Formats: sequence, C-alpha cells, structure tokens
Amino acid sequence: MRFQRLFFLVALGLGGLTLVNAKQQIQGNIEKNPGKPRIAVTDFRASGAAAGLIAVFNSTVASDLQSSPLVNLVPKTMYPLQVPQQPSDLIPGVAPGGAPPQGKRLTDWSLPPISANFLGMGYGAENRGQFVVFGWLYSVAPNIATLQQAQVFGKIYTATLDQAGAIDAGHRYAADILAQFGGKSLVGTRIVFVSDRSGAKEIWVMNWDGSEQRQLTHYGSISTFPSASPDGRIVAFTSYAGGNPNIYLLSIDTGRRLPYYNQRASMNAFVTFTPDSKRIIFSSTAGGGPAQLYTANVDGSNLRRLTSSGAIEVEAKINPKTGTNLVDVSGRSGLPQIYHMNMEAADVQRLTPGTGEATNPAWDPDGVHIAFAWTKGFEPGNYNIFVMDVASQQITQLTANEGRNENPSWAPDSAHIVYASKRGRQSQIWVMNADGTGKHSLTQSGSNEKPVWVNAEQ
Repeated sequence: MRFQRLFFLVALGLGGLTLVNAKQQIQGNIEKNPGKPRIAVTDFRASGAAAGLIAVFNSTVASDLQSSPLVNLVPKTMYPLQVPQQPSDLIPGVAPGGAPPQGKRLTDWSLPPISANFLGMGYGAENRGQFVVFGWLYSVAPNIATLQQAQVFGKIYTATLDQAGAIDAGHRYAADILAQFGGKSLVGTRIVFVSDRSGAKEIWVMNWDGSEQRQLTHYGSISTFPSASPDGRIVAFTSYAGGNPNIYLLSIDTGRRLPYYNQRASMNAFVTFTPDSKRIIFSSTAGGGPAQLYTANVDGSNLRRLTSSGAIEVEAKINPKTGTNLVDVSGRSGLPQIYHMNMEAADVQRLTPGTGEATNPAWDPDGVHIAFAWTKGFEPGNYNIFVMDVASQQITQLTANEGRNENPSWAPDSAHIVYASKRGRQSQIWVMNADGTGKHSLTQSGSNEKPVWVNAEQ
C-alpha cells in the first residue's frame, strides 16, 4: 500500500521517487529514412512591400527543413554565386567540359561540393495588399532530359502582408517540399500543455511551432495530464477544481466545457481516446482499492471495467493505428513499468525490463513504436526519453545530461516528439526529431509540462 500511495503521487505529478541504479547504456537505431536526399534552397528575393518580409520567409523555410529528419539541407555557403530565382533563369543542358558550375544549370547543383539532389527556388512580391510567393522545386539529376521533366512542383503561396503571413507561407512551402519525401505537414496542428504562468496549473494550447500560446482553462486549481481526441476537437484532462481529481472535457477551439459524467470515486483521471474519438479508456478508483482501467463512451456513459490487477493501473494509451491494443503504466511487478495488452485487458505483457521507473508511454502514429520516460540509461535515477520498438522491444535513448525529461508525445508526422524538460528551477516544453536531434524549446514563461500533440481538426 505504501508503494501504491507513492506511485499515485508520482502519477499525478505531486511527488516523486528517486532511485539510484547502476549505469547501463541503452542504444538502438530508429532511423526511418536512411540515405536522406540533399536539398538546396536559394534565398528568395522580393520587391515592394514584400522585400522587408522575405528574410522571415527564408529563415522559416530553412528552419523547417533543417529540423526535419527526412532531408539534409545543403548549407548556403556551398552555393554558387549565381542562383536562379525562377524557371526563366535556368539554362538547359550540361555545362561545357571543364567549365566551373555557375548555378544557372540544374546539373551545376548536383556537382561537388553542393552534391544536391533537389533545388528549391523562387521569389516574393506584393499583390493587392497581400504577400505572394512563387516557389518551385526541381530535381537536379543529370539524367533528366528537359527542364519541364525536372520540375517537381511550382506553386503560388498567398498570405497576409506581415510577419505572420511570411512565416505561414514559409511553413507551407517547406511542407510541400517535405511532402515529396513522405513528410506530413504540421501546419494546423497544435500542442496542449500544462502551465502555471497564470498562478495556477491550467491547460494551455499553442501552435505546433510555439506561436499563439493561449490559456484554455481558468479554474485557479490543479488541472493536469491533458490528452486529445484523434479528430483534434476535444481536450480531456484531470482537474481538482471540484475537489477530488475528476475528468473534464473541453472543445479545443471554443474552450467550452463538454458534458462528461464522472463516476463517484476518489480519482477519475488519465483519458485516452479510441481512434474514432467516440470512446475512452481512463483510470478510476470507482471499484475501490487502487486505480484500475475503465472504458466508457466519450460522455462517460456505458461504463465497463477492464482491469482487476490489484495494482495501480494508469496512463493507458490506445494504439492509434490499430485501435485493438494499448499500453499502460502498472505497479503489478513492483516499480512502475509499462505493460502491453489488448483492448479487453488480456494478453498482458510487460515491455520494460522491471528496473527503474518507466512511465508516460506515448504511441507513435505508426503504431509500431512508443516513446516513454525512464530512470535508466546514461543518467540512472533521472527521467529521460526513450523510444521502443514494441514488437522487438529494442530501446533507444533520446535524451541524456539535459535535466529531467518526461511526458513525450509524438507529432502527427511521426518525425518529431514534444516533451517536458526541467533544466533548472522550471520545466519547459521542448521538441526534437524522432532520432533525438534538433532539440529546441517552445516555451519560456512560467513552468510548463505534460505536452500533447494535437492533430489538425478533421
């Protein structure tokens, strides 16, 4: 019972256990796209009122491509002095033998030191009070016969004539480039998180890139552990606003509270949605004893108990790809560990080795990997982010020597992970590539934690 109480406090973020474990290095390889294509993108130029905004557009494109694990962006220091801005600048064919690359032929960009596979180019302008960008992407493979055959796409991007518009256009152009290599655009997706910047732990939401951060709840209490429906419409979370920890549901767009019936219990918490967003699984003490897993309709009706393990069962996460299996955090073997089971809570299998504390599981949209927090690896005793291939149980460590790192959540593109990192007195929201590279913070104000990446509304 003492462990169950401690684990309960850990799960709700009100306490913690510190364990000192023998150093164990855990390594693996989850690279999904070996042999990444090399992309060169020239600095776009602009005229008129757009001239003062084109630098923001260029930096946005470069940042998006540099942070993507799908491509390698060739540094601009390697580019030729003459760079094309539009198709009419291009010269067909191959440069005469021995002539140095000038940049106006596509094949110039495939030669060392650039050695690119694709070239992006374009320009901006003002048109009727709007910011307009013309953007192209070309293959620079030397075996392509004509410029028309080399063109991958050419598009026009229209946005507001201000910095926000230039950023938006840059995101869309970069997303179109990444889409050629299987990337999904994150534009329109959001991140829900917990912040105390208003004086209490409330639920906040921001755009995927950290912009437009706004407060969703105003309860003046502890509201924590948010989750989101797969259709991007609903945020569920645990709040003490009414006394005991209960489940609340809000519309992510309007902030309006949605109907939900909480069972009479000392705790109802930790919601996960089925892929169709119509049912949930959550933890409750409604049956007495430690928290167990229950399933219900999204409004709390049609309740059914799933587990009767005799140990605390929290943080269930349904596989978004299959909808037929889930992972959760259980104390059935002593320390909190991650378990795998079907939707009827049968075929139970422990995934983590049983050493240290393993918590905060989160499914990759591919339904193959989970990310989680664990007190093993290169910093025994401190939580770090790991990724596991569920079938093989191969584990890769993504964070180390960077403070306390918890609550990972995958982006809809399977290529990024958002998480909370406490590197001083306060925790902040960080994002990284799914291979652990490209780490950068999204928040700076207050203490911020427990992020969840939300799909664009369907």
